[in-house]
Amino acid sequence: MGKLVVAVVNFPKKQIGPLMSECLVTGFHNEHGEVALCVPDKPVPLGTKLL
Repeated sequence: MGKLVVAVVNFPKKQIGPLMSECLVTGFHNEHGEVALCVPDKPVPLGTKLL
């Protein structure tokens, strides 16, 4: 909550386990298996396209 993340929202829907996914949130696994989310380093308007 309250964090901007980089996500793809125009992919086709995909079944992921019991859920239907409509969004791909981007991130990386670190050496501990934790996820580090991709986040903008400056404020950007919601919905801005990734170039």
